[in-house]
Amino acid sequence: MFRRTIMASAVALGLAGGAVPASAQGTQGQPVELQFWHGLTQPLGGMLEQIAADFNASQNRYRVVASFRGSYPETMVAAIAAFRAGQAPHIVQMFEVGTGTMMAAGRAIKPVHELLAETRVNIDFSDYLPGVRGYYSLPDGRMMSMPFNSSTSVVFYNKDAFRRANLNPDAFPETWEGVEQAARALKAAGVACPMTTAWPTWTQVEQFSAIHNIPLATQANGLGGLNAELRIANPLLTRHFTNLVNWQRDGLFRYGGRDGAADALFPSGECAIIFASSGLRARIQREAQFQWGVAMLPVYQGTTPINSIIGGASFWAMQGGPNRQRSAEELQGVAQFFAWLARPEVAAKWHTDTGFLPVTRAAFERVRATGFYDQPANAGADVPIQQMLRGGGQMTENSMGIRLGGFVEIRTIIQEELERAFQGQQTAEQALVNAQNRGNAVLRNFERQNRN
Repeated sequence: MFRRTIMASAVALGLAGGAVPASAQGTQGQPVELQFWHGLTQPLGGMLEQIAADFNASQNRYRVVASFRGSYPETMVAAIAAFRAGQAPHIVQMFEVGTGTMMAAGRAIKPVHELLAETRVNIDFSDYLPGVRGYYSLPDGRMMSMPFNSSTSVVFYNKDAFRRANLNPDAFPETWEGVEQAARALKAAGVACPMTTAWPTWTQVEQFSAIHNIPLATQANGLGGLNAELRIANPLLTRHFTNLVNWQRDGLFRYGGRDGAADALFPSGECAIIFASSGLRARIQREAQFQWGVAMLPVYQGTTPINSIIGGASFWAMQGGPNRQRSAEELQGVAQFFAWLARPEVAAKWHTDTGFLPVTRAAFERVRATGFYDQPANAGADVPIQQMLRGGGQMTENSMGIRLGGFVEIRTIIQEELERAFQGQQTAEQALVNAQNRGNAVLRNFERQNRN
């Protein structure tokens, strides 16, 4: 339901009229109020709202009012409806798979590069991790939204189970061939679920494609234009999903469900290996009753891995409505808040408090200088950052990010087809071909609706 609502609303974004609300300009002596809608539940939502409160306390010119508006899809739908009514928030948090839809939103948004140029506020985006910067920028490097809560996919593994299987607990295999051998050893040692994956499309399709430097889609994964076409029915992904299907049949792999459904299988000790979001770390620390490690995503032999891509969300500056442009003072306030978020101390604290990436090198270095990563309780906390910098930080068209319209719906399609393969209803090759064809139909529909 949400994906249909999102697509229908995105088409109408900026095309319908609406009432014009009163200006956010405060009365004399009162700060300018800036509405900020986010999609983070507690406790993350409270941490984010505290950042806004800290910004408010740092000056008296602006007041950011942060409020939770439901899940990411719900927040997206709410922001679109508010824009059409002329009552859009100044800032909205949008998940990464909504990036293509937001970039096609035209006059509903205020691109960050335009915002900063007009307000003469400087943010050094060259200091942002390449994979973070690339996801929310145009091919020429101009930023469209403000990166904030970013994660990537890593491997968590049970060191106790590795020891029982006579595997080195301090060295996770770097290749999928090695992972298969480890899974067979774990099974032989009595582990009922050697490995699983959370967020199967994100970890095993999107991340897999990026680090192997193969295209998810043409036109630089959509960064180059709306006429992109999926390329997931390729030999390497076909090989990989054929392996996963066969490994499930052999008891080496367990499909744990869509999105984050499999997250619980690792901290409970049920599965010995999980490919998941780096943001799962906090839950593992809280729940796991065994020693565990963190490692970078594996690749197939003969591959030189490059950077992984991100998940999470960014902040978009919005116009008030079809007939309501933001005042210079409102834009200045949004820009100042974004500059606050870019401060190394703010980004560093968010990273250490939540497990999300520090997003900038300065924040990373700030945390490293404190000895945070050297503390036993934080071992492996720097693995996601190191993975984002693999390949020397030189991104390719395949590892900059994904800019596909209707991508929320496409993810669901891929999961549907892959589930049929895991259930033995079709081969992995058929699943990828079907997902590619269905996904391309979504892309063509999005292109028709958003072509100028």
